[in-house]
Amino acid sequence: MPNPFVHVELNTTDVAKAKTFYGSLFDWKLEDADMGPMGTYTMIKVGEGTAGGIMKNPMPGVPSFWLSYVAVDDIEAATAKAKALGAKIIRDVTPVADIGWLSIIQDPTGAGLGLWKQKTA
Repeated sequence: MPNPFVHVELNTTDVAKAKTFYGSLFDWKLEDADMGPMGTYTMIKVGEGTAGGIMKNPMPGVPSFWLSYVAVDDIEAATAKAKALGAKIIRDVTPVADIGWLSIIQDPTGAGLGLWKQKTA
């Protein structure tokens, strides 16, 4: 399938409480990773299916929310195309450690969506 959903991320106001809740509710395996300037990021290990993560909400005053990411072949082109189609760019193309790049858009209806380009070897 072209452009599948590849990651689901919880941006939360209380990481510890979220980890306790979701770890207990779904028996998810949670693994903290140092993401450099982004700080600690908790990977959600689910085995089969779409992976996820938990992080401190970077937007003060914004309630906790889940954000889905879609894989793209060319992050710059996909982000530019989204803008040309009426999306607002919330976060322009940003490198993520040594694993890839992301951007975050808000579609013309107001819904948020992440775009993800995996770094290849």
